Amino acid sequence: MILAQSFTIDGILVNNCLQFTVWSILSLLLAEIIRDSYHALCHQVTWLAKWHNKHHAAYRRDLSLVSQQAYIDSQLYHDIVESIILLVLLIIVALVGKQWGLWLGVAYSGTFLYGASLRYFQGTIDTDYNHLPGPLEAIPSVWLVNRTYHWRHHFDDVNAYYSGVFPLVDKILGTGLSLKGKTIALTGASGALGKALTSELINKYNAKVIALTTNPDKIDEQTGLKVINWQLGNEEQLKENLQKVDILIINHGINVYGDRTSTAIQNSYEVNTFSALRLIDIFSATVTGPQAKATKEIWVNTSEAEVSPALSPLYELSKRTLGDIVTLKRLDGNCVIRKLILGPFKSQLNPYGVMSAKQVAKGILFLAQRDFRNIIVTVNPLTYLLFPIKEFSTWLYYRFFSQGVNSNLNADKRR
Repeated sequence: MILAQSFTIDGILVNNCLQFTVWSILSLLLAEIIRDSYHALCHQVTWLAKWHNKHHAAYRRDLSLVSQQAYIDSQLYHDIVESIILLVLLIIVALVGKQWGLWLGVAYSGTFLYGASLRYFQGTIDTDYNHLPGPLEAIPSVWLVNRTYHWRHHFDDVNAYYSGVFPLVDKILGTGLSLKGKTIALTGASGALGKALTSELINKYNAKVIALTTNPDKIDEQTGLKVINWQLGNEEQLKENLQKVDILIINHGINVYGDRTSTAIQNSYEVNTFSALRLIDIFSATVTGPQAKATKEIWVNTSEAEVSPALSPLYELSKRTLGDIVTLKRLDGNCVIRKLILGPFKSQLNPYGVMSAKQVAKGILFLAQRDFRNIIVTVNPLTYLLFPIKEFSTWLYYRFFSQGVNSNLNADKRR
């Protein structure tokens, strides 16, 4: 009898703990959604923008303060107002919801009001972590908003990058990466996907596209497009053209199908792997200056062949090698590198593809704007399961058993 009562009590306790945990998590998510949604509204509603613009007016490009008074005003008219609105709304939710876990969101929102008040009355920036002055030394974070991520909201596109702590709202709204007006260089521009991406970027995002191609005669002239002819092995000649490029999309490739001759092996690796890696290194060398890590990116089409058969052994081998080395290079954190894991679409390389190049291009840009670093566009459901497992295990292995440039420099200094 006593044992049965004990199990009943323990069951109730576990159930209460689970409920508290679930409601607590929901309250934190709600706090972030309300806070970042208010931020987004500040850029859409005129009378809110008048207050919020004081926040933007307080910082120079290196995030140093324009003046102490401008910073104090920004705390009063934006940070404190935003925090009070957030706190009041969450108190109402907690009172109506009648769940103890909801009060964690209230406490969480209280920390924002406390920090903003402290900064206002003391005039110090120490607790304003995303606005600390100085060069941007890390690439934009995926899971938490860091200084580099938030810098883009101030100086890349004020109508994007709204999130303050967790980038949930940006992923929902598609404001995690702004493509508006960007200069984007694209290899494989004469192919089906290259043409589809060029069309989308120019017509929808007003981007300036530089088509890097070995077949310039196959590309039609249009406003916003610059065509540059290059040849395999001469990637170094593109360095000057890549200096002012924001995003480099490496999209060229070759498919020898069932051929396994020495020439086929050499061509597959030279085009699909080594040429791409040379371009990555050349572009990486242009990531200089105090804010370059915020705006420079590389997108690499490694294809679904990283984890799935493509009925072309050399295509699979060369693309998998490229994918693995890209994973290795990501560890250096020189700039954002996105992988394009694409399923079969109709093109010169694959006339039997089940997707259209236009569909794939739209899928890539949709996910890129939501800051996906591994962009999977395919009809194969297994890829969505297998690729994250493969990528994480490979990343973890490389993380423990390899050293980057910075690690070697630090080791040399210790000697």
